Amino acid sequence: MTETKDKIKVLFLCTGNSCRSQIAEGWARQLKGDVIEAYSAGVRPSGVNTWAVKVMAEAGVDILEHTSKHVDELLGLDFDYVVTLCDNAKEQCPVLQSKTKMIHKAFEDPTLVVGSEEQIMAAFRMLRDDIRAFIETMPGSLRSQNC
Repeated sequence: MTETKDKIKVLFLCTGNSCRSQIAEGWARQLKGDVIEAYSAGVRPSGVNTWAVKVMAEAGVDILEHTSKHVDELLGLDFDYVVTLCDNAKEQCPVLQSKTKMIHKAFEDPTLVVGSEEQIMAAFRMLRDDIRAFIETMPGSLRSQNC
């Protein structure tokens, strides 16, 4: 197993640190925990979304104990990459250390879906699966991004 010091330290950032960044952190820990040390935060944390917890549990990933954090709480950490998952987070991302590479990969916000429980779950499942596909390309895709 790779030691923590050899892992790439990645912060997933979105507005509320409620679903997109939480899902990304969960997948990164589950799928890439041997090479990525994953964190998540938001520019306006709003609590972990219960729909996100449900769809991740369906996929066998437990994010129930995750907490919603403000990005300022993590500024002392030395990240290799910050991945912004929405345009708002990209615009409000704080200035980080010069070695930190910024990657932007926007995903639709499933909390904006209005409809039945089935329609809302479908939107969250699509997000979960899209983020999983993105995480599966890491860390190679991070290194190939032009910041």
